[in-house]
Amino acid sequence: MSSDREALKAEFLKAAGLGEARRERLGGDASTRQYERLHTPAGSRLIFMDQPPAVESVVCPPDATPEERVALGYNAAARLAAGSVAAFVTTAAYLRAHGLSAPKVYAHDVDQGLAVLEDLGDGLYATLIAEGEDEGPLYEAAVDVQVAMQEETPPAVLEAEGAAWPLLTYDTLALKIATDTFLEWWPKHAGLAPFGEAATAEWEALWAPVWVQGEAGASVFTHRDYHAQNLLWLPERRGVARVGLLDFQDALKAHPAWDLLHLLQDARRDVSPELETAMLDRFLAARPALDREHFLAEYRALAVSNAARILGRVFARQTLLGRPQYRAFMPRTWRYLERNLRDPALAPMKAWFDRHVPPGARA
Repeated sequence: MSSDREALKAEFLKAAGLGEARRERLGGDASTRQYERLHTPAGSRLIFMDQPPAVESVVCPPDATPEERVALGYNAAARLAAGSVAAFVTTAAYLRAHGLSAPKVYAHDVDQGLAVLEDLGDGLYATLIAEGEDEGPLYEAAVDVQVAMQEETPPAVLEAEGAAWPLLTYDTLALKIATDTFLEWWPKHAGLAPFGEAATAEWEALWAPVWVQGEAGASVFTHRDYHAQNLLWLPERRGVARVGLLDFQDALKAHPAWDLLHLLQDARRDVSPELETAMLDRFLAARPALDREHFLAEYRALAVSNAARILGRVFARQTLLGRPQYRAFMPRTWRYLERNLRDPALAPMKAWFDRHVPPGARA
């Protein structure tokens, strides 16, 4: 980290009354954000978030055309927030206003990419379950949060703390750009020849209706990265507030299946088919206006899209960039993808994978 950035962070903390806090570096993920835990002289704990603005490509202007978005880069095309502190602050306020446990924001500088947040603790779902916690009640609470999130139509713009952020739609282009990263990155990782024109054209034809359905169903507030590594268990709170929410700055208006498929087909931990079915039943019982069979068909198709995105954009790309730890997640993601492809309606898509990505190239 540059000395200039470190000086800026120290000055920000001093202005926030936290210049004397002890700083403890926390582990990160594949993003460009960094986190520290602040230990104040009074004994309290806070989280310090650092997202250097210049590190990421530009975000999507609300009125940008598809061509303009593609020209601006992946973040704009896929409608990612690029770690924006404005997105984090406004989304956190929206979630808290609806009785959900997003961290309070105690200080922030949107232009410099800095924020001081409430520390919700270390009780990550993934950690607690690995230590023997019963996963059933945790997943039930996480599904109930989804029901609460989807109770009302979200606003077009989120506003809080002097910041504003557009809540854009997870549209056809965003879905396409994300899913198509499989075509780019998986052959490089698996040692396959690049997919030819015929295979790519068939891929486009198979996916086009799925992406259209995804946009047509985009009607609810969506966390977008809703899984056991981004959820905290807060048993001292009540109801849906028992689930602490992290890493939600990429929120969009999207299909009601989107967060559920992240939760129930988690690339970083095994979720059994039995648990997945039980949680889908719980969700659909709470949302009787949804047509069950139609919803599940779109859930499975979008889940294949998401698995392809993760295998390409996240796991294969990160592995090729020198992060081999992502290899461990690939077999699980392939199992989820193959499970979804058992749906007879997805038989043509299954045939595409069987022809172009043989079993030996799925790891």
